[in-house]
Amino acid sequence: MVETRKVQRLGPSTLAMTLPAEWASAHDVEKGDEVSLRTSGKGTLTVLSESAQTEESKATIHAENLDAAAVERAIVAQYVLGRRVIHVEIAEGTLDSEHINAVYNAETQLMGLGVIEETPERIAIRCSVDPEDFTLDNLLERLESTGSTMREEAVKALALGNPDFAQRALNRERQANKIFVLLLRLIFTAYQNPNLARAVGLDDGFPLVGYRAIAKNLELTADNAEDIADIAMETPGHTLDVDDATMRRIREFTDQVDEISALAVQAAVERDFERTIEVRRLFAEINDRESEILDDLPEMNNESLLRVREVLVSLAKTAEYAVRNAEIATNLALNEESEHTTIL
Repeated sequence: MVETRKVQRLGPSTLAMTLPAEWASAHDVEKGDEVSLRTSGKGTLTVLSESAQTEESKATIHAENLDAAAVERAIVAQYVLGRRVIHVEIAEGTLDSEHINAVYNAETQLMGLGVIEETPERIAIRCSVDPEDFTLDNLLERLESTGSTMREEAVKALALGNPDFAQRALNRERQANKIFVLLLRLIFTAYQNPNLARAVGLDDGFPLVGYRAIAKNLELTADNAEDIADIAMETPGHTLDVDDATMRRIREFTDQVDEISALAVQAAVERDFERTIEVRRLFAEINDRESEILDDLPEMNNESLLRVREVLVSLAKTAEYAVRNAEIATNLALNEESEHTTIL
């Protein structure tokens, strides 16, 4: 809801306006209380009540009408929404073993989550993550690096016929998902409480929507790497039915995709327009690499050809996600004054 307020002059250098009565009542703000003011540098002034800064957010999940999968999803959702303490309880009787297992399954998926209380009818879990322990920029870089490592290990498994490298990649998938969900939690909490934007490394909340999209793209690139690792695990001999020269081309393609992916994230976190241009230039050089390698393959059975194609498609998709991230980085970079733009 948007409403206007008239600014009054209280003295020679003091301007004032009233707070909406409904807002003050909802947040227990009374005469004599202190509120915090936050400026973004973009013409925005945010007023925060004391409760918004100190209140420990809690949620209760009522499990009686939910199956185990729904309970687990609800816990993840409350974690993403920034709840500090999450209760899972049942109105009558006791929690069944499936509900209890769902709580502990969610605990293993989420960074900083732990059970703090357990009774037959109720479990309480608390998130110990402090937003000031992380920055969104660092987490984006960690997520990109994790996906890149998974991709390198999966392709190395195919090149050497060694399933151990593929298994390493698959083992990293859980860590990638933890970082992604933690990113979502910090993005949501920074959106809800502008004071937290500074805590997670941002001057204002403007980049949050872009960061959410970049995080999702990086999560999808980790999924692409997982797909390649699955191919390595399931293929007879754990390798592709191609000659050494073709395998070298696939590994070179992987290295080029890694470079583009990392460069796009650097462009976003550093607000570097020049790097976004470089991402597009590098992408143009490899845009047809998938079809070029496929066209040069000798005759082979359909099953072997499909495996090669799936690997190349996963690499090509990762490059496309990098370009999407570069597009977001362009918007972030050009929202600030630079040699390229003047903003009035």
